[in-house]
This record gives sequence, structure tokens and C-alpha cells, in this order.
Amino acid sequence: MDLENEVRIKELADKYGMEDLLVVHNRVEAEAADLAVKTVSAGDPTYADPFAGVSLGLKVYHLFELKEKVNAVVYEEQIGMMEMVPDMDTVISEVSTYRG
Repeated sequence: MDLENEVRIKELADKYGMEDLLVVHNRVEAEAADLAVKTVSAGDPTYADPFAGVSLGLKVYHLFELKEKVNAVVYEEQIGMMEMVPDMDTVISEVSTYRG
């Protein structure tokens, strides 16, 4: 997750609160997904950005988990090719772990 997006997420959490805010991301590598989820849920483990020492506890979902909620044509056009990643189930597992 880049610094600009982290700043935007932190601003939204400060403005609207964390209860009704969730993060949807599209990382296709399990390790990258794990780091992105840790950053917005438990705080940045590298202590190098706006989430350093800040535990927002935000819920995080991967785009793959929301497939049934998105128009099928739009999903296929915009996201479908991403499903060819090495191990989609591992990525989803990494993301869902932090939701409890």
C-alpha cells in the first residue's frame, strides 16, 4: 500500500470513525496482502508511515471476496484476469485472518 493511500485511509478513519469503514484491496501476492492488511488493521509493522503505532482495527476485504456483490460483467472486465494469480485462496486467507 502506498503512502498516499495510507494517508487517505487515516483521514477517512479520523473523519468518519472506524466502525463503518472497511478497506477493499487488490494485492495478488499473499505476502503483500498480509502487509497491507496488517497496516490498516493493527498498524504499520515497519513504523515508517501514518499508521506507525496506530491500530485502526479496520475490516479489510479482498476484491476476490466480493465477487458475488459486483456486477458480473464489470467484475469480469475489470477484475477477472486477476483471478489467474498463483494462489487466490491463499491471498483470501491472508486477508480474512485479520477480521477474526
